[in-house]
Amino acid sequence: MKVIDTALAGVKIIEPQVFGDHRGFFKETFSARRYKEEAGIDLAFVQDNHSRSRKGVLRGLHFQKTKPQGKLVSVTRGAVYDVAADINPDSPTFGQYVGVELSEDNHRQLWVPPGYAHGFVVLSETVDFVYKCTDYYDPSDEGGVAWNCPLLNIAWPLSDVQLSEKDSHYPGLKELY
Repeated sequence: MKVIDTALAGVKIIEPQVFGDHRGFFKETFSARRYKEEAGIDLAFVQDNHSRSRKGVLRGLHFQKTKPQGKLVSVTRGAVYDVAADINPDSPTFGQYVGVELSEDNHRQLWVPPGYAHGFVVLSETVDFVYKCTDYYDPSDEGGVAWNCPLLNIAWPLSDVQLSEKDSHYPGLKELY
């Protein structure tokens, strides 16, 4: 597998090795030993999630306030533009983000360590989005940042997006801190 460091501390793009032929393909999507040795991911995963969305759906930017989750995210069908944003006001990269396309064709994964906000917008007609989490989801602990926060200034590839009611009311970083 190939591990690509990003401008945000700990956020990594992972390109698993894919073995393909005329029958299809095989890839290893996670191995605790391998991901620890090669990507430095040394946290236990406790929950796996799978969501399906239509083109233009934007989910995020989400985080857990006191029990932050690390997330290893990928796409099994379709494509998304995936974002990890630094929302820690004490960080030297506060207000910066990493954005990467994840798709069934490029097989990429994004490691989003605990403490970052995360979100994605669907680029294909439909997407199946899967992710492993290092802590359990707790609805009473969830938080969010506005997808169009001017401080983050995320260059989303789609401007006409569909948001949940909850996601449409998140504050910007200025209002959050």
